[in-house]
Amino acid sequence: MKIPFEQAVEQHGETVLRVCRAVLGPGPDADDAWSETFVAALTAWPDLPEETNVEAWLVRVSQRKAIDVTRARARHAVLTDRLPERVSRRGDPGDDAHRVWSSVAALPERQRLAVAYHYLGGLPHAETAEIIGGTPEAVRRAASDGIRSLRRQHSGEDATGAPR
Repeated sequence: MKIPFEQAVEQHGETVLRVCRAVLGPGPDADDAWSETFVAALTAWPDLPEETNVEAWLVRVSQRKAIDVTRARARHAVLTDRLPERVSRRGDPGDDAHRVWSSVAALPERQRLAVAYHYLGGLPHAETAEIIGGTPEAVRRAASDGIRSLRRQHSGEDATGAPR
């Protein structure tokens, strides 16, 4: 016969807390994992088979809750007083390339969007066409025209391709 839930908490609560503290260290994270263990256990309690080793089951639940806390810790931002100075690996130009971004912004809308989604965002022309409307061929042409315009502006050529 399955024992009442309150009795299970009394019998196995210390064991679950020791497991949480061993995994997470003493402190509020371990206490939170302990609480979350018993909230989850209470939810599953009515459907728990009679022959279940309650202590082992609670330890397994607490281990999963400890993993959840560990993952949540990893997702939090780390506060710092100073931002690191490093070159972006995303290809964002620095302050001296402001002119490039101004040129992209000055492109006609369809060309700008096609260049942004395809060349900067890495989307295929078909997906870009779904986003901005039109056919993949029209998007391919708009992107090509936009890149050609940018190359002309930054290579010193005029609209006909002749040097300025």
